[in-house]
Amino acid sequence: MEGYNPPKRIAELLSETAQAKCKLSWLQLVILGILAGAYIGFGAELSTIVAYDMSERLGSGMARFMAGSVFSVGLMLVVIGGAELFTGNCLMALGLAGGKIPRMKMLKNWFWVYFANFAGSLVLVGITFGAGLWKVGGMGVGIKAMEVALSKCNLGWWEALFRGIGCNWLVCLAVWLAAGSNSVVGKIFGIYFPIMAFVASGFEHSIANMYFIPMGIFLKGTLAATKAGLDLANLTWGGFLLRNLIPVTIGNIIGGAFFVGILYRIAYLGKE
Repeated sequence: MEGYNPPKRIAELLSETAQAKCKLSWLQLVILGILAGAYIGFGAELSTIVAYDMSERLGSGMARFMAGSVFSVGLMLVVIGGAELFTGNCLMALGLAGGKIPRMKMLKNWFWVYFANFAGSLVLVGITFGAGLWKVGGMGVGIKAMEVALSKCNLGWWEALFRGIGCNWLVCLAVWLAAGSNSVVGKIFGIYFPIMAFVASGFEHSIANMYFIPMGIFLKGTLAATKAGLDLANLTWGGFLLRNLIPVTIGNIIGGAFFVGILYRIAYLGKE
């Protein structure tokens, strides 16, 4: 079908993409990783702004749906605009499983991209905080941002791990579906539905959380925190790292690398 790549061809394309990613210099990985962290941060910021008071008016289900719908812009910017995102790069395991890329080169890519994504997320946290967007709606946006961050830091370790698996299974499927189309519009639709599904479901994305939780931490010293009246004891950098980022990252690797990359590699390219 014109404009459509069947699954076997998608697997071949993503294997080729993994090889190309291994050839990027550390400087390219850092620059593109910072951009991707900021792009996902834009999606996270937008979802907070759009849905902060929607559950009171239309119900929590519609609020989750709208938050997921607008969050999808982040991955659209990454895939179509061109950037390096750690969770999407978990699909490099497809190339590793096929012997197309060395393990150390894949790990090098993951290392530089992961920490560059973190840096990009923090840049956007600083910009958003400095812009005072948290004051929108009588500080309602700031209160919502802290509620979101706190809920993520209050997750149990295993809850965070399994939510991370579900998240990147869908995120990597979004990348997979985008690779199935040769048109920009097709890529947008391929990205939108899985990303909307993961956000609306409440799964956990390590790079998005590099925006959500630091933003909540930044807001702890503001009037929004006083107005919220929340118990913010777990909303700390240590809580972020130990209770959320580590288990979610492990879950993201399992969900993307195994459930999409390796299984599709076996299914469609196993004989090659």
